Amino acid sequence: MSKIANVSPAEVHSNTLGNVRTGLSADAIAEALINNLHCLQAKLPQHATRNDWYMALAYTIRDRMMERYMATVASIAETSTAAKVVAYLSAEFLTGPHLGNSLINLGIWQNVEEALSRVGQDLPLLLEQEEEPGLGNGGLGRLAACYMDSLATLNVPAIGYGIRYEFGIFDQLIRDGWQVEVTDKWLRFGNPWEIVRSEITFDVKLGGRTESYQDEEGRYRMRWLPERMVKGVAYDTPVPGYRVPTTNLLRLWKAEATESFDFEAFNVGDYYGAVNEKVASETISKVLYPNDEPEAGKQLRLAQQYFFVSCSLQDMLRLLQMRGETLDEFHLYWATQLNDTHPSIAVAELMRLLVDEHTMEWDRAWTITQQTCGYTNHTLLAEALERWPLPLFAKLLPRHLEIIYEINRRFLDDLRRRYPGDDQLLGRLSLIDEAGDKHVRMAHLASVGSHAINGVAALHTNLLKQTVLRDFYRVTPEKFLNVTNGVTPRRWVALSNPKLSALITRHIGDRWIANLEDELQHLEPLAIDVDFQRDWQTIKADNKRALADLIKERTGILVDPHSLFDIQVKRIHEYKRQHLNALYLITLYNKLRRNCSAAGTSRTVIFGGKAAPGYRMAKLIIKLINAIALTINLDPVVSQRLKVVFLPDFNVKSSHRVYPAADLSEQISTAGKEASGTGNMKFAMNGALTIGTLDGANVEIRDAVGHENFFLFGLTAEEVEQRRAEGYTPHSLYVSNPELRETIDLIASGFFSSGDRELFRPLVDSLLTRDDYMLLADYQSYVDCQQRASDAYANRNDWARMSILNTARVGRFSSDRSIREYCRDIWKIRLAASDER
Repeated sequence: MSKIANVSPAEVHSNTLGNVRTGLSADAIAEALINNLHCLQAKLPQHATRNDWYMALAYTIRDRMMERYMATVASIAETSTAAKVVAYLSAEFLTGPHLGNSLINLGIWQNVEEALSRVGQDLPLLLEQEEEPGLGNGGLGRLAACYMDSLATLNVPAIGYGIRYEFGIFDQLIRDGWQVEVTDKWLRFGNPWEIVRSEITFDVKLGGRTESYQDEEGRYRMRWLPERMVKGVAYDTPVPGYRVPTTNLLRLWKAEATESFDFEAFNVGDYYGAVNEKVASETISKVLYPNDEPEAGKQLRLAQQYFFVSCSLQDMLRLLQMRGETLDEFHLYWATQLNDTHPSIAVAELMRLLVDEHTMEWDRAWTITQQTCGYTNHTLLAEALERWPLPLFAKLLPRHLEIIYEINRRFLDDLRRRYPGDDQLLGRLSLIDEAGDKHVRMAHLASVGSHAINGVAALHTNLLKQTVLRDFYRVTPEKFLNVTNGVTPRRWVALSNPKLSALITRHIGDRWIANLEDELQHLEPLAIDVDFQRDWQTIKADNKRALADLIKERTGILVDPHSLFDIQVKRIHEYKRQHLNALYLITLYNKLRRNCSAAGTSRTVIFGGKAAPGYRMAKLIIKLINAIALTINLDPVVSQRLKVVFLPDFNVKSSHRVYPAADLSEQISTAGKEASGTGNMKFAMNGALTIGTLDGANVEIRDAVGHENFFLFGLTAEEVEQRRAEGYTPHSLYVSNPELRETIDLIASGFFSSGDRELFRPLVDSLLTRDDYMLLADYQSYVDCQQRASDAYANRNDWARMSILNTARVGRFSSDRSIREYCRDIWKIRLAASDER
């Protein structure tokens, strides 16, 4: 029996409660574990489940954040504090598990390991026990979480505002090669990291109508008479910085009914009706991003966005009043960042709160709104810029539509004065799209209502100026700037790759964890050190074995850790071109069938990612990848040199194993389509070499690591547009390239679908007739580049050198650098000298 049976609360009794709650020694943590197991889980050690131990540990670690957290929260509302506070508004916060990250940032990993060993528990098993909050789809939400980590690490007071979705992004199963969505019940065992703030609630209006009236001073005013009200309740999660006093908060809103039970309906026997209001209200925070193809889905998604924005702005006004400041100073106290268009309704809502609720004059309210808000654009895809049908918007947010009309009228009047006679410019810039069925353009609202508009990579920002926001750049060029994305090295190296972190620290010290840009470059001379290369390769081999174990556990597929691990993990989307990778795999398969030594290096190709439930083509791409994998992996000859894996349910937890194990990072989107990417940064930080196009942040990564340490292929963004302008004909490429033709014909013949020629026809037809994302144009360049990567991998010492240089030179892609730039250029926040570079 484990030694937990011999542990009792009396044996680890402490003299002071403070030590149990705050002590960082192994003794204090062990005592607190037993205390929390006893008092919070109501379990004796010998009867406790693994989840009981996890919950006890989570509460123990949360306790150790409370002093810093409460001090930070107090400073946000404190009258004497001069610091501006960042409000980061995002519909997604993909935080990942909290436990490991908290141990890293608090600096108590070893003490916790020792404490757990004393009570017969194992830290890795408890880390694995934690449910992952699936409060985001991918890069956007993961970026928001990285920025919250960096804000705290740089001692910038901040609140992340979002939605506490009861059900996050779906869990993904693969059945017969198809994606199957399963409900993500991340809250089923409770969430020990959150603090319910039942006293912090706000009413949110929806629907109804407006009416005009005259106030006591005879001024014309509008009031909103809503159809219904929903209550938002705050749930706070502490966000500790890395070994600093600051612990910020992520404040997520849960929707509840203002009145949960209708006694009148109950008393007349309408038992379902008695709880209808509760059910309808709570739907708003029930699930991350409903399918917005049907009208009901669109309405719910707009309601979600307005709900969390309204709660957040009301909370910010509350905190301003607690501080004793006037509304005129709102923009001096708050820097509000709109993370894409999802929270852009904040522009109209802040105007409503200031003008309608606090009777501020329009012009003053507009100045405050613009100076408060900054807008981060995350997409170059015009179809991804949110537009809401006018009837839907009017039905749900009637007062906001009136405010948007007034903002638009004043904006267009100003443009008429500046650009007389240019009605086409006015039509393109209008906040209302008048073409066909009218729509409200949310990116336009964010652009007009913000003082700064930033892209998220140098190429992306330049293309924003030339394409989707071209006219806004023409009329307000001073608003535009670039802040290239970054990722936190605490989670993506220190936590997820502990052996590599220990090796780096052994050679250059541990300051790199909080100052990646300055410190990591000291690794560069070690790239040619034979002993260091050997240690580097040993760690990569260990990480690959760990991923191979996960693949075996999840899929049953045995892969060779000595092979080149070629990995593409990200959301499944046509522009990200997982199907270009699939075309290459079929080409390679054909070569190996003819001559098994033709490809040289053995290769394991690993895919991961989720398709949006309503995105049929993305789901078909997943099916194709799995069909190719089944064919290749069952081939007794080819499978000795090539394996293909689709790793189901890719998320933050599994990514901790994936990024450290990669040899080759697939960043192969069509040039000009990916805003930035952050997976490309995580791979490079962990020593993977990139095969990619000149798209998003790939451009800057390639410049940073050295062109010779990056496998480049494909058309540039300019060449893509030129091809399209000249009249791109993908079928001619199919006809002229025998390898490509053989590859596509094999799909069309039903070879990968048990003879069913119809299954993949939509995909084949799309490639041959439209090929919107230019797969066929980049196909041969990609195939040739893959061969260069295989040849390079054959020389393991050279590959190790390039791998080390990739890690040593990507320090600027830390989210700490990104946040410094936001502070300096957008939020106008002065960092403490120790946090500046």
